[in-house]
Amino acid sequence: MTDAGEPIEGQILLLAAAKASVAPSQLPDLVDRVQHYLVADIQRHRQSAECPYEDDDRIVLLFETGFWEQIGSALALEEREWDAVSRAHVEQFRRVGRRRDREAEFETALEIREPVCIGRPAADERDRTG
Repeated sequence: MTDAGEPIEGQILLLAAAKASVAPSQLPDLVDRVQHYLVADIQRHRQSAECPYEDDDRIVLLFETGFWEQIGSALALEEREWDAVSRAHVEQFRRVGRRRDREAEFETALEIREPVCIGRPAADERDRTG
């Protein structure tokens, strides 16, 4: 696997694992699998989604409802697994909104979109993914 930024903070992983029906030790591996899948096709994802926020650490994209189910299918994840990853991304999205004083805007977005937080690829990985 390649080095990529961490899309979800550790505290968020603990919170999401507590709310989901996967073992806390399993969630970081699931998030990592999804991260590598997303980074491998990051340009296509950026073109097909709204980007309400990005910084040096992560890119946040908003997709149509059903995106997480598609990811689960593509990676052969069980529903509880992709649901747990989705919860982690939602909680990270909310945290970014609180930190940037955009909480109301981000909460409204959650009513119609599914957030995806992608850790920025390392420089050598950006060269390979475009």
